[in-house]
Amino acid sequence: MSNPYAYAKANQNRFLEEYQDLLRIRTISTQPQHAADVARAAEWLKAMMLRIGMKRAEVILMPEGRCPLVLGEWDGAGPDAPTVLIYCHYDVQPAEVADGWDSEPFEPTIKDGRLYCRGAVDSKLHVMANLKAVESWLAAADAPKVNIKVVLEGEEESGSENINAFIAAHPERLAADIAMISDGAILAPDQPSLTYGLRGIAALELHVSAPISDLHSGHWGGSVHNPIQALCEIIEQLHDENGTVSVPGFYDDVAAVTAQDRALLEQVAPYLQAEWDDVVAAPAVWGEAEYNLPERLGARPTLEINGIQGGYTGAGMKTVLPAGAFAKITCRLVPRQDPARVLQCVMDHIHNIAPETVTVDIRPSEPGAEAVLLDVEGRAMAAAAQAYTHAWGVEPVYERSGGSVPICVECAKVAGAVVIMSYGLKSGRAHGPNENIYLQNFAKGIQATIKFIDVLGEGRG
Repeated sequence: MSNPYAYAKANQNRFLEEYQDLLRIRTISTQPQHAADVARAAEWLKAMMLRIGMKRAEVILMPEGRCPLVLGEWDGAGPDAPTVLIYCHYDVQPAEVADGWDSEPFEPTIKDGRLYCRGAVDSKLHVMANLKAVESWLAAADAPKVNIKVVLEGEEESGSENINAFIAAHPERLAADIAMISDGAILAPDQPSLTYGLRGIAALELHVSAPISDLHSGHWGGSVHNPIQALCEIIEQLHDENGTVSVPGFYDDVAAVTAQDRALLEQVAPYLQAEWDDVVAAPAVWGEAEYNLPERLGARPTLEINGIQGGYTGAGMKTVLPAGAFAKITCRLVPRQDPARVLQCVMDHIHNIAPETVTVDIRPSEPGAEAVLLDVEGRAMAAAAQAYTHAWGVEPVYERSGGSVPICVECAKVAGAVVIMSYGLKSGRAHGPNENIYLQNFAKGIQATIKFIDVLGEGRG
């Protein structure tokens, strides 16, 4: 037997093979035809939990018809020891070669120090890095001085109904002193970052209609307010020329960017700009001029048009005056903004500006999610910082992420503190073609989680 750090290094090749085995399972929670694959992965993960030494593991389906979560527990540190809850998700987004992949998306391909596969970064990287860290501890001569719970979600990409229902019904099962949410990305391969803020989200569909059916644009054009045109006129009034949201009341509860925020975010600005140049590569940065790039991406709310559809979009011309058009809209929210209130403000504004020549139907998506702001100076964040420094050899910087991880809000209900530990990269193309990780991040992620558990157990035993 050895210490956990040495064990992980000695078994890294096997860990990588097992990681690839999980990647090959098509855990696409958004597509019903892959429900059996998701269920198979859940049983695979349960078996692994028991094999690596966790005392209990089970597959949980609640409510029926949703994708399962897997819960493993090890309480060998005793009833007086602190408990760490580790959360990851094992489901993935759909992927086909036709989407632009250079290789089969569910067959891991290693090239130039990177591993390409759907789920490689989002988020089977985190599933396996954390399970292998736990294995390394349970195989070591000195057992961890904290109790460990690992919950793996199978439907993060499709609504999280199962885990939300489970937490509401059985909060004691996931109760912990510290919850470690393992998802997301760091700034650069050699520069870890700690996310201390996440934006919330609210969403709706905006449907605009006028005639009772598609019409001949020659016969009726000029007498009917084209729903696509009306939709565009409404959308145009949702922002001003500065990129500021024009909805009355939208900013009423927004927490100001503090001096501490500005000092922390200045450190990540060069990394974010370089990443923006590489991943976004638009002609120029756009948005609220009085805020810099890190502030726009993490500390300011947004209203985005995610999709728009209407009329004929096939090959050739079809001179149709469409009966309707619709847009999908999301708002990314910051601390103090209530998703329900923001949605109501947006809906009221749309009804106020909609022309009388069309019918507007707004369909809010429920539920939204509140923004998260974590304690930068708390015990959990300090332990995470030590873990990154150990694994990467440099101290992490701190950022506020523009994304939303609703499970953070739920975990905060059952844990004394929450921390987010990510091992992938935004440039890893999560959800897109050629999703990938640097292999070094897998190894470093394992070492970081080992150190995180180590630090939390210091002073015990």
